[in-house]
Amino acid sequence: MSTLRLADKTALITGAGAGIGAATATLFCREGAAVFLVDSDAQALSRTQQKIVQEMPEARVAFMTADVEDKSSAKAAVEHCIDKLGGLDVLVNNAAMRNYTAAADATPAEWQAMVGVNLVGMSNYCGAALPTLRLSGFGSIVNVSSCYAVTGRRGMALYDATKAAQLAYTRTLAFEESTYGVRANAVCPGSTLTDFHVGRAESVGKSVEQLKSERKDTSLIGRWATPEEIAWPIVWLASREASFITGTTLMVDGGLHIM
Repeated sequence: MSTLRLADKTALITGAGAGIGAATATLFCREGAAVFLVDSDAQALSRTQQKIVQEMPEARVAFMTADVEDKSSAKAAVEHCIDKLGGLDVLVNNAAMRNYTAAADATPAEWQAMVGVNLVGMSNYCGAALPTLRLSGFGSIVNVSSCYAVTGRRGMALYDATKAAQLAYTRTLAFEESTYGVRANAVCPGSTLTDFHVGRAESVGKSVEQLKSERKDTSLIGRWATPEEIAWPIVWLASREASFITGTTLMVDGGLHIM
């Protein structure tokens, strides 16, 4: 009997081109899953696939470039996943959009763009995946929200509001899908040192070391998380080890939510 947490399972991960999504895809493969990657950045997807296959030549990995807010693309991604990898047992909704406009200054267009990716995009993939997840006998959905869904800050009203809405959606999904044996949970990452943050810092002349020093007061642990530190709880929630857990919000934020 395999000791791998996700042996013989298939997962679809959105936002898998870099950061938490890429780290999650890598760990899923290490734990025995076949993985279908979705991202709007084709080059990032290709890099992620190549890195996984270099580390694990036997890994079963496929990908598709898509914008998550496009419902037809979500349906096509699920169909390609099933066709190429033989099924679908786990969905990880990780794709996200950011916005730095203050609440008082946000335009309707900005709100619509954020909702389109962070809420409608998640809903598109849940809707497309659920018919197959219900047949799996193992069906699990993990939605990647944010620690700021439950605590406040300045300048990120649109992002934080949509991330909070993801938690409500997850709870409702857990209620509705329990009849079909599908679990739905959410993780709320804290400050995570992803390629996005490194690139953003470098664009204004900050070094990685400078960047690291700026987040020492945003967790009790006093540092950034690595993408892998967020990915491991996602792996666990997707696995049978969490078989009696659904509708849960798991804070993976180094204690920020109690500060």
